[in-house]
Amino acid sequence: MTRRDPSEFESSVRRPDDFDEYWRQTEADTLAVPLNPRLEPVPMRSTPDVEVFEARYDSYGGLEIAGWYCRPRNIDDPLPGYLFVPGYVSEPKLPTDLAMMGYAAFSAAPRNKLRSNSVFNPGYPGLLVHNLDKRTEYGYRGFYMDAIRAFDFLSGRDEVDSSRICVQGGSQGGALTLLVSSLRAGQVACASAGAPYLCSMMDAASLTRSYPYEEINDYLRLYPEREAVARDTLDLHDIHNFVDKIECPIIVNIGLMDDVCPPETGFAVFREIGSNEKRLYTYEDCAHDAGTGVGHDKVMHAFLAEHLNPVAMSN
Repeated sequence: MTRRDPSEFESSVRRPDDFDEYWRQTEADTLAVPLNPRLEPVPMRSTPDVEVFEARYDSYGGLEIAGWYCRPRNIDDPLPGYLFVPGYVSEPKLPTDLAMMGYAAFSAAPRNKLRSNSVFNPGYPGLLVHNLDKRTEYGYRGFYMDAIRAFDFLSGRDEVDSSRICVQGGSQGGALTLLVSSLRAGQVACASAGAPYLCSMMDAASLTRSYPYEEINDYLRLYPEREAVARDTLDLHDIHNFVDKIECPIIVNIGLMDDVCPPETGFAVFREIGSNEKRLYTYEDCAHDAGTGVGHDKVMHAFLAEHLNPVAMSN
């Protein structure tokens, strides 16, 4: 059977009636928790050119969240900021390479990631369907807020120019990039989202049999009577429903052979992005790497540098 053109795909996601109020209240509950940002120097990971810190802050529900913060030593303030958000299975990177490019770089470790999982740890697989039948207790509610507060952590640093902050990530990181760009519209200067996950989630579960989306199919095989409840919870947290708020220049890259995050959902979410400055890069022979193996990283870094104007360290 020939697969139809993914660019013609129409998402079945619906925006719940209480979507805006739900996220307004979620943000209010999050902001009621003092951020309490902390940095601890890590001499073992630092170099003559880059300072490395272990970061901590408090987030939704009072959970302590970790991250890595790196900044160049010998470049005058203010620095452009670079928020890196992680994939589903991968752990947050140590962003010394980004500091060498001239950025104050924060690599976030939302709940369930290493150093942020002492209280909340449903694992992988597991996170995608954690409390799926309890919409207000769904695992991604707090996870999303951890990413938002990571941006607030970075934008609040004295050495960071808050008008020059980007967000970047792939897969789950692509989803979080879209989320932060939506909920911090007017503050994010530019963004790059690769192979975005958590978009048209119920559709994706029918388009692929790969994990993580197969978690949804596993769940519904065990609890078929919960399908309507599951769809409502997923629609309430689907990135598709956020992105019309994005204002910043943004690029999105997808692989047309991706069997993890189906390209259909990438096309669909890109159409909904509200920014007037958006560009979609499609890579015909690429899968979930979404072109990173054939040169897209150079495209991405050139795009971000054009908007943020970092001063790279000399080797």
